[in-house]
Amino acid sequence: MDYSKIEADIVRGPQIGQMYVDASPFVTTLARIAYREFADQVERQFHDLTSCKGSGLRVIFQDDDPYGSAAEMFEDVGHNATLRIYRTSPDQSHPLLSADQNNMFRAVHDFHGHYMTGRDFSRHGEEAAWVRHSQMFTGLARRAMTSETRGQNSAFIWINGGREFPEQKAILLPDWVSEIPERWQD
Repeated sequence: MDYSKIEADIVRGPQIGQMYVDASPFVTTLARIAYREFADQVERQFHDLTSCKGSGLRVIFQDDDPYGSAAEMFEDVGHNATLRIYRTSPDQSHPLLSADQNNMFRAVHDFHGHYMTGRDFSRHGEEAAWVRHSQMFTGLARRAMTSETRGQNSAFIWINGGREFPEQKAILLPDWVSEIPERWQD
């Protein structure tokens, strides 16, 4: 798949963002199951990323934003085998994920989604990162991952104008939101 050609859809993006914003913060039983699967898969991905049998990447969690650009992150990973992650702050609590689980997700997403596609944190870069990284999740975990990335990013970019991150929710968007559009598949 050519991730350089993936662009956020100007029709679907606002629809997805509005669905995320409008979703009830109530956590359903199905969402609990999906997020449990998601957390388990994230923990395995993080272990694989940081183990000496995997990439052996050193991940550092810190209290300030570590990079001024995606290029700085790419440089740090490529030349220093180090990925710095802005640690989840207490005001960013998630209904189902612990701060540690959220931090691990940030790390695996930045590596597998952004670094591995060479895409930045723009709306198009986020869409490409979702496409690549979502393929590493199975079952209901993929829907939870999609809510955490494509859902939140669509709300942030299209609904909130890139000014304010939306409320953290443990929701499952409709199935079609998790499906990779055919035009991007080889």
